[in-house]
This record gives sequence, structure tokens and C-alpha cells, in this order.
Amino acid sequence: MAFPIAKLVFDTYHLKQRTYTYEGIQIAINPEVFPPNFTISTKILLDYVKSLRLQNKTFLELGCGSGILSLFAASKKAIVTASDINRVAIETLKEASKKNKIPITVVYSDLFENLLNKTFDYIIINPPYYPKAPKNIKEHAWFCGDNFEYFEKLFAQLPQHISPNTLMILSEDCEIEHIKQLAFKNKLSLKLISKKSVLKEKNYIFNIEKI
Repeated sequence: MAFPIAKLVFDTYHLKQRTYTYEGIQIAINPEVFPPNFTISTKILLDYVKSLRLQNKTFLELGCGSGILSLFAASKKAIVTASDINRVAIETLKEASKKNKIPITVVYSDLFENLLNKTFDYIIINPPYYPKAPKNIKEHAWFCGDNFEYFEKLFAQLPQHISPNTLMILSEDCEIEHIKQLAFKNKLSLKLISKKSVLKEKNYIFNIEKI
């Protein structure tokens, strides 16, 4: 869904308290946190993770937002770390972890800043990709900076943490080729592993690999 439409629907929808449920896991949707309700990417990633064998695998959701993906992975017996720079998201996810009785580790971190020297079997990234400077923490979930600063920083850090299963979802709405070029600058490539169209919008899951 194009950003202006998604943002308008999201702001209107959150005039009331809402919840989101997947496979019996229920979370509260805070208006200050990236919404799983109207963004197709979250549901596509949830369905993809559902197919994975995660028992005893270490799993990082980098930029977790609502954290529904982290909670679901933990319900599949993964050893989960969820990180975000949005402190509202962090506290809301901690409460959801308690209410659903699904233990996970929740970390405040700007990308890998507070995850130094850590590696994981799986890293899942649902990034902001609209090229505009975010005005506040909430907008960091939508905008990657005028000059794609989010991706510049991500791809500079990622080689020290990358795993064989480092997955990123992108929409046809974003500048995929430019993002691929930014990855290439850091000797990384995006290998397409899954494609899904929902409501005429194509979404792609890539595995990020070292060149």
C-alpha cells in the first residue's frame, strides 16, 4: 500500500484502541508504533516464518515495531531477540510478551549499536524505505532518510553480523535497484527467495549475502 494511503488509514483507524492477532498471539496496537494491520509486509513475513523450523535457533528481528513477528518466532521455540529505537515499541512489546507468556529478549538498539559481537541463525528486517527524512521516532518506521541513510548505515554494519539467513522484505513501491546498489558498495547482494502479490502490490523477500 502506498505510504500516503497507508498513513491516512492508519491514523484514522487508531482513533480507537486496536489489537492484532496471529496464530492465537494477541498484541495491542499503539499509535506510536509501526502497524501490522495495514502493512502487507508483516503478514507476508509471518506466513514465511511459519514455514521455518526455528526450534533452538537464535532469531533477531531488527527493528521489531509491534513485535508480533518476534513473539510468533518464539512460540515456535526460537531463541528470540527483538530490537528497536522506539521506546514505546520496546515497552509495549515487553507487556505483550508477559501477557502472551512468550519470553523474548527485547533490546533498545539503533540497528546493531547495542548488539555488538552478536550473531544469529536468523535475522529478519522489515525496513523503512520511503526516501524522506523522518521528523520523529515514529516516522523512522516509514522513512529511510532523504539519501537512504538507513540503508547506508545498515549495510555498513551488517557484514559483521550477517548469517546464512538474513532476510529483508521490500515492496515494489520502493527503489529496489538503488537499495541493491547500496548493498553492493558494502560487498553484499540481495538474492530473491520469495515473491508475493497482495492487492496488486508485489512484495519481495531477499536473502542478504556476502559477495
